[in-house]
Amino acid sequence: MHQTNTRAAAHQCGDCDNHKPMSLPSPPPLPHSPSAQASLIQYPSPFPIKVMGNNVDGLVHAITLVAKAFDPAFDAGTIELRPSSGGKYLGVTITVTATSREQLDEIYRTLSTHPMVKVVL
Repeated sequence: MHQTNTRAAAHQCGDCDNHKPMSLPSPPPLPHSPSAQASLIQYPSPFPIKVMGNNVDGLVHAITLVAKAFDPAFDAGTIELRPSSGGKYLGVTITVTATSREQLDEIYRTLSTHPMVKVVL
């Protein structure tokens, strides 16, 4: 029985339009940077941040120090704690006074790179 090869041989003459580079349309311009866009947050305003880490001594203190570094008026009495069902993890909600997008970005960056912190929301 004779098999037919269904794959066509590649045509490589260089003289036809099949081998000329395609001209692609220009990409659309990039939107304005996030800092240039209107913010949905009114500044200054209270802004809750949830931080999760292992339920170990010093976690709440470390988070409090970060909060006070970016919001000197931070009230540690407003901290909310939620241990996980097994007790291994602790959810810590802090409410800072947000004064700018840059401030919030720095708070998130500082908390998320802290060795005691697992997640920042």
